[in-house]
Amino acid sequence: MKILNLISIALRAISRNKMRTFLTMLGIIIGVASVISMLAIGQGSKESIEQQISEMGANMITILPSSGQQGGVRMDASSMQLLTIKDAEAIKKQAKNVANVSPFVSGSGQMIAGANNWPTSIQGVAPEFLEIRKMKVAEGGMFTQHDERV
Repeated sequence: MKILNLISIALRAISRNKMRTFLTMLGIIIGVASVISMLAIGQGSKESIEQQISEMGANMITILPSSGQQGGVRMDASSMQLLTIKDAEAIKKQAKNVANVSPFVSGSGQMIAGANNWPTSIQGVAPEFLEIRKMKVAEGGMFTQHDERV
């Protein structure tokens, strides 16, 4: 068959089956749009995660206390070794390649505003934390050394 003959047969089939043609085209369009959307969402998520990791810094470590273990079995929370501000100061003083240290404490509590209340997490950090994590206070100001002593 010649190419022109094949094209005329295809056009005739398309014109005779308009609903099938429309549904086929709609399916292809939705499929392509779905694939493009998923790729865009994946790329955006990847970039967001990479940005968050780079903001943390490649040269940052976090030291957390751990609960005791005996024979491979974790002990209860009362046996947990706690780190103190003196421990943070000792790390900064004794570790030659450590540029900065910020103690960190977290807990949970109840936040109440008028008739509303929410369970929330509470985190306490030293002023150095903002410098380490390359963060800025959006409103207000960070506590000063004088505020810490009071």
